Order: sequence, then C-alpha cells, then structure tokens
Amino acid sequence: MREEKKFLTKEVREHIEKSDYLYVAGFDRLTVENVTELRKALRDESAEYHVVKNSILQLAAREAELPEIEPGVLRGTTAIVSGGKNPSGVAKALNAFISDPEKDGKLFVKWGRLGMRVLCPADIMALSKLPSLDVLRAQMLSLLQAALQQFLAVCNAAAQSFVRLLNAYGEKQPAG
Repeated sequence: MREEKKFLTKEVREHIEKSDYLYVAGFDRLTVENVTELRKALRDESAEYHVVKNSILQLAAREAELPEIEPGVLRGTTAIVSGGKNPSGVAKALNAFISDPEKDGKLFVKWGRLGMRVLCPADIMALSKLPSLDVLRAQMLSLLQAALQQFLAVCNAAAQSFVRLLNAYGEKQPAG
C-alpha cells in the first residue's frame, strides 16, 4: 500500500474510533456555505464531518473491526460523521439539515453504526426523534424522585396513623 493511502486510512480510522457511533452520509451538489453550516451544527454536538474516499473508508472500517459496510453503500460521494457523546443529538442535526428545503444540494444518510449494531437510514432518523441525553437524564431523575416521594408518603402515613392511634388511646384514658 502506498504511504499516502496508509496515512489517509489511519486518519479515517482515527475519526471512526473517536466515538461509539459512525454515520456515513452521501451528498450531491452541496455548496460550501451549506457544508459550513452543517459542520457548525455538528460542532455544537462535538461531532465532525469529513469527506472520504470510499476505498479508504472500506479499509479503515476493516482495520477498526467495524461491522461490514455493504458494497452498495459505498457508491458516489461519501462523508463520515463521528465524535461527541450524543448520537441522537448528532442524528437530530443531520435530520434538521436533510429536512431543510432551502438547502441547494442534497444530503442523505447511507449507513450507520451504534456500538457494533448496524443502523439503516430509517434507524438513524428514528434515533433523531429521541429526546436529547440531558432530557432523558432529567426524565429518569424525575421518575426516581417521584418514586421516592411516594415511598416517603407511605412511610409518613404509617407514622401518622400510629401517632393518631396513640393520641386516641391517650384521650380514652382517664386523666390522672
């Protein structure tokens, strides 16, 4: 393998290994302004967008021991999106860009992986509809908090009943 190809493969593999997810996108006639806008939206999620050669991506994915990328996926222009800790937030940014009718060109998701699970484009779009990681954490915390409040209410009710019982018993007893 030529040195240039080795260098590019290593660079793409490093991008692949940055995070637990990888999205492979295709694009057609995107303007520099649109790509800059997309990169900014992804940067807000700590993710990166890199245009790659299909053959280099195939080699890097094999070296990174990723699930096999189907040959049909790697046709035409290809870019990878990786990095950051919030795969649903990155999928939201991609979906927002794809759904914007004012974009000159076209961006589409070809393939993805989350951990070692292969994602089809529909899976990635479904992932984009999930709440953000912060919202999910807040929802989980509120569920735990509600359960603890109910538990404390039950415990408190038992103690209040016991106190009322003692009070009633004390009122029945003759003074003295």
